[in-house]
Formats: sequence, structure tokens, C-alpha cells
Amino acid sequence: MKRPMTVLARNLRATICALSAVTMIALPQGSIAQAQTADLTQKISEYREKLAEYTKARAAYEVVAGPYWAAIGEKRAERAAKRRNKERTTLDDYVLAQPPVYSGPPKPEDPEQRRIGEEYMPVVADFLKNAEEHFGFVPERPAGDDQYRHAYAQLALAAGLTPEQCVKIYAFESTGNGGYDIQAGLEYGLPHERAISTALGYNQLLATNSISLLAEVGDKFVAALHEKAEAADGERRVVLQKKIATLKKMIAFSHTVPNQWSEHAKLAETPKGLGVHAIILDIDISPLLQVEKLLTSVNYAKRLGFAKPLKAAELEMMNLTGDGSGFDMVTMSEEMRKKIPTSNFFQRRGYERNQIAITNNTVAQLIAATDTKMQSEAQLNGARALAAAFEVFSETADETSRGGARLGSTGN
Repeated sequence: MKRPMTVLARNLRATICALSAVTMIALPQGSIAQAQTADLTQKISEYREKLAEYTKARAAYEVVAGPYWAAIGEKRAERAAKRRNKERTTLDDYVLAQPPVYSGPPKPEDPEQRRIGEEYMPVVADFLKNAEEHFGFVPERPAGDDQYRHAYAQLALAAGLTPEQCVKIYAFESTGNGGYDIQAGLEYGLPHERAISTALGYNQLLATNSISLLAEVGDKFVAALHEKAEAADGERRVVLQKKIATLKKMIAFSHTVPNQWSEHAKLAETPKGLGVHAIILDIDISPLLQVEKLLTSVNYAKRLGFAKPLKAAELEMMNLTGDGSGFDMVTMSEEMRKKIPTSNFFQRRGYERNQIAITNNTVAQLIAATDTKMQSEAQLNGARALAAAFEVFSETADETSRGGARLGSTGN
């Protein structure tokens, strides 16, 4: 049996505990501070040593990397001039060596510099908040992806895009299972995911794309909504008329800067610019922009004399590297594709961050790898459902065409 503690014993224990607590709090603080200072001094010394090694290695690398990427830029400008004159490019118009690879030590972290948090990337909630705040706009979300797929497929077919192009690019850009509101970096809904860009939807349009498309062909979207409104009645017509008024305000906003990608990019980063991007979530407006993004590249190729339908992987090259560079890749011979490094079609920073382009370092390899990924992800449920939506409207178009033909023959 445990004996009861005397008052003296209890007081003695309390005193010892108090003294121990004071000792633990007060005495080590000086020691800890000294240890931390010594540790920081050691880390600074190591950092400076590593920084000197890194600086030396990086300088040696830049001696070869700088001229290489300068040559890439010069060749790109020369090819652009040839395209304007509708002249064919040859191997001489490209840098045929692979880019130099940095193999030195990594850049060390400065122990004295406070860690800066990762730059915040706006997400859907931000687009919605800014749309309502600056334009009084709340996008009409589709009832589900089936409704969106059907709207997208119908518009795409009417515009002359092929099911193969649309389904495979969706599969490549949106994982083969992404919804109409899928954002880059948040594809799988996992806790650790972070948005890596403002790219949204089936063809992953950036906020800058939304601004650019409104600036360049916004009137086309307004006309499409007017046509819908004329065919509607009651509350549906009122809803569409409000969307038209909002879209006109957004178009006017997109015209407040010169019609240049760099200027549109700056505008897209503003609160109002983020609000514009919410149109990618609207069932009536979003499919118009998603289709137009692909159609722009198709029409670019046609204007330069490329009449046959672009394969999905070829169209994706234009989507990935820009219409001009992508067109060069599409129109070159297979032999040239095998010899020309992918670095010719990227800015240096973009290339160094694109592991797919680095790994598949010739045009032939990049197109093949893209097509392989498309083939694989086109087997997933989302891509299959989109393909089924295209089948529905393809059959409807065929029946309409056959009906028109019968009517024509009856009249003769």
C-alpha cells in the first residue's frame, strides 16, 4: 500500500519541480543561442564554398549554352521570315546539335535568406470570385460533364474539327478523365496537389488564352450567343442576353491593351483578368473558346497551304509550341523530323522545364511520344464518353445530310 506523502515532502517535490522548470527554461537558452550561432556560421561557410563551386561550373556551362540558345533564337527568326514568304525550310534553317547539358553542382540554398513561399497560383474559386466582383458574372455551370461533352462535340463538328483531333487532344491535355473544369496540377483530386498554371478545361486554356481569344474573335462568340438567344424564349432568352452584355464588357476590357500575347498575359494576371477566365466554366461560352483554340491552329495551317486534316499529334505540336513552330514540325519530312532537335521549337526556359521535350529530343520522337500518350489515355472513361458524344452528333449530321440529298433528288 502506498504511504501518504507528508506536507514537507509535497513542498520539497514542488520546489524541485519548479527549480527544474526554471533551469530547463532559463539555463539552456544561452547555450542554445550559442549553438545556433555556431551552426549558422558553419552553414554560411559551407554555403559560400558551394556557391563558389556552383558559380564557376555555371560560368563554364554558359560559355557554351549562351551561344547555343542565341543561335536557336536567330534560326527561329529566320524561319519565321521564310514562313511569311511561304518558302520551305531546310536542315540549314535549324540548329542540329542537341543543347549542352549542365552537369555541375546544383545551386546551394542561402542559409541566411528567409524561405519565400511558393508563388500562389489562382484556382477556380478565384476566377469565380473575381468574375462576380468585377463583372457581376456567375457562370452557368453544366449539369454534368455529359451536357458539356455534347455541347463541345456539336460545336467542334460544326466548325470542321474531327473527332480524332478533339478526343485525343482532350486525352493528352486532360488525362483522359478530366472534367470540363479540370485545372493543371489538380487533375486527380489528391490532397498534396497544387495548381501549376491557370490552364482550364478540355484543351487547357490559360487565363491569357481567354483574354487573347476575346480580343481577337470576341465578336464571333457574341454572334453565336445572339443566335442562341434568338432561338430561345422566356427566361432562357433573358439569361443569354445577360451573358451577351457581360461578354461585351469583357471584350472591351481585353481591348484595353495592344493585341499582343505579352500584353494579354499581363492583363490576365489582374483581378479583372482572372474574372474573365471564369467564362471557361460557362456551358454556353466555354465550348466556343475551347473549339476556337484548336480551330485557330487548323486555320493557320490552311492559310499556309496545308489543306489535309491535321493529325491529333500534329495539332498538339501547334498547341504546345505555338502555331508557327508547330507548323514547321508538321510540314517537315520524316527524315528531317529524325534529325532536328526539339530545342529548336522552344524558348530556353520553357525547354529546360519540359522533361518530355528533353527526353524525346528530336521532332520525330516528340510526335511519337505524344501520339503514344494520346492512344493510351484515349482509352480512359472520360475520353470514351467524349468519343461517344461525337458519334451521336456525327450520326445526326449524316442523317440530316442524307435527308437533304433525298429532298434534292425529289425536286428534280
